[in-house]
Amino acid sequence: MPAPAFWKGYLKLSLVNCPVTMTPATTDSEKIRFHTVNRKTGRRVRSRYVDAETGKPVDEDDEVKGYETSDGQFVTFDEEELESVALESVRTIDIENFVPAASIDWIWLDSPYYVTPSDKVGEEAFAVIREAMAAKKVVGIARLVIARRERAVMLEPRGKGIVLWTLRFGNEVREANAYFGDIQPGKGQPKMLQMITDLIEQRSRDWSPELVTDPVQDELKALIAAKRKKGGKAPARKAEDDEPAGGSNVISLMDALKSSLDKANRKKK
Repeated sequence: MPAPAFWKGYLKLSLVNCPVTMTPATTDSEKIRFHTVNRKTGRRVRSRYVDAETGKPVDEDDEVKGYETSDGQFVTFDEEELESVALESVRTIDIENFVPAASIDWIWLDSPYYVTPSDKVGEEAFAVIREAMAAKKVVGIARLVIARRERAVMLEPRGKGIVLWTLRFGNEVREANAYFGDIQPGKGQPKMLQMITDLIEQRSRDWSPELVTDPVQDELKALIAAKRKKGGKAPARKAEDDEPAGGSNVISLMDALKSSLDKANRKKK
């Protein structure tokens, strides 16, 4: 069953607009979460806000948002004051610019959302915008307020829908050359390069979501199931076949490549 809409508003291009909904394209609902529990009673422990100076609990009615200034003081805001600075982009995705789809590097992409028309009347306008972007191989750039923060967003046609990506701000992306600049451009010995190429070919396969499963979550689920049984114990960890990372470097790179290829060939047989 599809998840409920996270956001409802309008997709706008000049005078063309249509009502749309937006839903997160990813989920962490399967992630195992732990609570802090009182060991003696087995009940959950609640957290409360306390005054940093007196240590006394603060009533919920007295809790407000505060911005700390350089002199250590706080400028406080009520909910109504924060709502007063709401922008038009709170409810409208107004496409301001288009750029070539291949020109935005992956590192700028933050969180993906599915954008879909919210009624039959708006489907035609939605489809026209989507198909025109696909034909021109461009993506749209707009702005949208999410959690009281205006974000630059990218709209990418995908199948019958549109994927909206929030974009990282310019000061959030570090310059790659500051880290890669001192790395030597050497390609390595041709023989070693061929061996690595062979190893890559042996390990190549079609993409599948199974490639990004979380074994730690599986281990936790098994541990929880064992704990629920009376006197149950956690399953023993299986011994690893490979040498642990960070071991001795006495073995040469050539020997390591030969051993890797031999191991891959044995597994294939």
